[in-house]
Amino acid sequence: MNLETILLEWKTLLNLLLPKLSVALLIFLVSLYLSKVVNGLLLRALERRKVNAGAERLIAESARWSILVYGTILALQQFTDVTAFLAGLGILGFTVGFALQDVMKNFAAGVLLLLQKPFRVGENISVSGFDGTVTAIDLRSTEIKTFDGRIVILPNADVLNQAIINFTRSVHRRVELPVSVAYGSDLEQVRAITLEAIAQIPGLLSEPAPQVVFRHFGDSAVNFTVFYWVDTTRIGLLAAQDAGLKFITQAFQQQGIEIPSPTRTLLITREKQ
Repeated sequence: MNLETILLEWKTLLNLLLPKLSVALLIFLVSLYLSKVVNGLLLRALERRKVNAGAERLIAESARWSILVYGTILALQQFTDVTAFLAGLGILGFTVGFALQDVMKNFAAGVLLLLQKPFRVGENISVSGFDGTVTAIDLRSTEIKTFDGRIVILPNADVLNQAIINFTRSVHRRVELPVSVAYGSDLEQVRAITLEAIAQIPGLLSEPAPQVVFRHFGDSAVNFTVFYWVDTTRIGLLAAQDAGLKFITQAFQQQGIEIPSPTRTLLITREKQ
């Protein structure tokens, strides 16, 4: 084979490969550019939502590499059929995904929690039967310090699938205070004194208006419940309940209204000897 034949073959090969090479290079460069643009847009969007810094980088980098991998596959497709290779990757991905399904489930739930923000670090919540303050949120779990001092680490998938109560974002809260008075008490007088007593509570809201609702007859008393709303930025819920009980007790003592204690009658019989 002479030199002229070799040059001719190379020229033919280049004529065949050059258009494909150009298209493949263009596809790769476009994917590279898009990956950077999407990465930047995601970072700015997540920063505005004040997402955890580690989660920001992970989400943005995952999107960037997904675009790059897809662009690389499209570029390689210009030269050869990568279907078999992709099928192999799919089987491998399915196997790994099945083995790590719990990890991936918690990861996906963690991303949703960080994006949706049903709660933030420092807020008081109730979830899965635990009431406390959120101390950490990551891509696998949520850490809560309960009001009695326990540290609870909940998988994010469990948190996302449960009803979440956010106490911190509920600024106005209702207090329900059960009270009893002796039979024979003037119930309208009891109502008026009770409403006057709880008016001293700091942070008490006039709307919705406080209510005294007589509920039922007890063994030794008439039972009723006092409903009132407070501003939790001014007084805590437990403190509002404590203050209500204290002021009502003082008012009843001053007005001579009896708060009865449960009574029992015991009959004692002796056997005849």
